[in-house]
Amino acid sequence: MKIKEVDNKEYVFCPWRKKYVRLTPEEYVRQQFLHILTEQYHYPEGLIAVEVQLTTGRRADAVVYTKDLHPLALIEFKAETVSLTQKVLDQIAVYNRQFQVPYLILSNGPETIIARVNETQITFLQAIPTWEDITKNA
Repeated sequence: MKIKEVDNKEYVFCPWRKKYVRLTPEEYVRQQFLHILTEQYHYPEGLIAVEVQLTTGRRADAVVYTKDLHPLALIEFKAETVSLTQKVLDQIAVYNRQFQVPYLILSNGPETIIARVNETQITFLQAIPTWEDITKNA
């Protein structure tokens, strides 16, 4: 991560937004997680959007798109000190009303929850799917 200090505040360069943003605890988790997605799981950097505007006026932390630019996964980040509770799962479920993606991902760094969603059920996955695996049925 490229970090710089301005007026005693740390900023990190976000490759997805192509600018420096304030390095908050949540932003640290976002940058680390997205780096892992692209480097270890081979998600194309260009198919990940950050701070995606919702029709409700809120923003999704990140959205992964297919090569045809259809939303594939919603990602919600929390600071390491924030537990991944039912409230957090409810938050991303509300966002998914707009996107209707098959994958929901929640992460606070040490803990990550991945859910495969369809009309009838939610299946929790034990590991982050690779790009190849997540796009097989997309």
